[in-house]
Amino acid sequence: MTASSLRMPGSVPANGEATWPKDVGIIALEIYIPSQYVEQSELEQFDGVSAGKYTVGLGQARMGFCSDREDINSLCMTVVQRLMERNCLSYDCVGRLEVGTETIIDKSKSVKSVLMQLFEESGNTDVEGIDTTNACYGGTAALFNAVNWVESSSWDGRYALVVAGDIAVYATGSARPTGGAGAVAMLVGPNAPLSLDRGLRGTHMQHAYDFYKPDMVSEYPVVDGKLSIQCYLSALDRCYSVYRNKIHAQWQREGVDQRFSLEDFDSMVFHSPYCRLVQKSLARLLLDDFLSHPNPNTESGLYSGLEAFRDVKAEDTYFDRDVEKAFLKASGDMFEQKTKDSLLVSNQNGNMYTPSVYGCLASVIAQKTPQQLAGQRIGVFSYGSGFAATLYSIRVTQDATPGSALDKIVASLSDLKARLDSRTKVTPAAFADYMKLREETHHLASYTPQGSLDDLFPGTWYLTHVDEKHRRQYARRSESDDTPLEAGLVNSTTTTTTTTTAEHIPSPAKKVPRMPATTAGPGLVTISNGDH
Repeated sequence: MTASSLRMPGSVPANGEATWPKDVGIIALEIYIPSQYVEQSELEQFDGVSAGKYTVGLGQARMGFCSDREDINSLCMTVVQRLMERNCLSYDCVGRLEVGTETIIDKSKSVKSVLMQLFEESGNTDVEGIDTTNACYGGTAALFNAVNWVESSSWDGRYALVVAGDIAVYATGSARPTGGAGAVAMLVGPNAPLSLDRGLRGTHMQHAYDFYKPDMVSEYPVVDGKLSIQCYLSALDRCYSVYRNKIHAQWQREGVDQRFSLEDFDSMVFHSPYCRLVQKSLARLLLDDFLSHPNPNTESGLYSGLEAFRDVKAEDTYFDRDVEKAFLKASGDMFEQKTKDSLLVSNQNGNMYTPSVYGCLASVIAQKTPQQLAGQRIGVFSYGSGFAATLYSIRVTQDATPGSALDKIVASLSDLKARLDSRTKVTPAAFADYMKLREETHHLASYTPQGSLDDLFPGTWYLTHVDEKHRRQYARRSESDDTPLEAGLVNSTTTTTTTTTAEHIPSPAKKVPRMPATTAGPGLVTISNGDH
């Protein structure tokens, strides 16, 4: 074996000239959704609101939630280990781990540091990155940090791993049906089937108290609903304007003389607090295109019949029902073609906060073939209250051949709808009891969770105990359908049951240590978050 065959892409070639990694982006994507949900139609009856308030008005069908057996640490451990196992990756080929979350259970200790327990058997402690927090934007900030690392002089040739996870819960009232929970893990590196368009990010950041969490002992936020919608839509306007200016400048440098519009996105995904806002957001982008067009055709085509709105000012239209209705109608076909598929997880599971927009991305991938996705430009709008937002784009590789990276990421998400359908429905009364339990025990010390282990999916990490010093201990349920087991890390001698598959994702290096194929063994261990 020659030295050159071992060189990772980040290594300096023999001639001493550093190479810029190509097509940096998402190589693999895994999503974890809790095993229980409540029907929104039943919640309408339980809450005593009019029929359709949640299902039609918000566009939500089901809402996933966690018992006291799961917290942000366990969610993230579950999704990381599933990504690594399903893709047959060794933990020592990860050089950066970034976490985006707003679910804070410790004011100092990061979720990332807890996740490092999964790396212990590999001996890999050389892992950069830490938690990033700003409402629902943290996952996108973490992704950008990972991509920037791969494209920087700091990159050592290994993968970056991005984790976005949250438990979205609200006090009893009108905001409660907009909750949800889940986590997404993304493997980032070069030659990705989903690469981020370099230099094409439109960002807007501003101060507002639209949604925030000042009470450190409560999971519940303080929400100004109307202001939150205004901030979201105004950020969308600003980000889209910046993005268009940047792509116009890029096209001009390339000698392309044309305007960019919403039609140039093959798919458009949004952070989804609830599905109806996403539909309104796509209509909003059409309004932005219309108002910025020097001479729109209002006699026929996409802008037909919209002449009456030619002179409106965007900032005056956030709650203008006439404008909203007109552009929802005008963008109806476009919504069906470009965005509706992205709302599978949002509609069935609710708002996951930081993973929300990436659950939407996963929904698109899960419902299309590699051939349908190949060559697409996917627009992505990420928003976090307070507030921070970015609109950027992902380019899908042209290679949709069997066994390609695109084929593999599509295959890995092809069971997403089946996963959603395999969950257990609980009554609204039981759901309310779970929320009350979380409210009362969220920050208790010397506490043992009460939730049933039988309700968890196989392979799920869960909380076993919080000691008198607030140190949390976790175990993992067996991958089999037998009784839950206290499980530790996967290695050649001490294992839990795993699903072993053929090599799934190519490493940045031709030769990178990989997780060995294993079978179930008796040596099972419990791990905790350490003595801090």
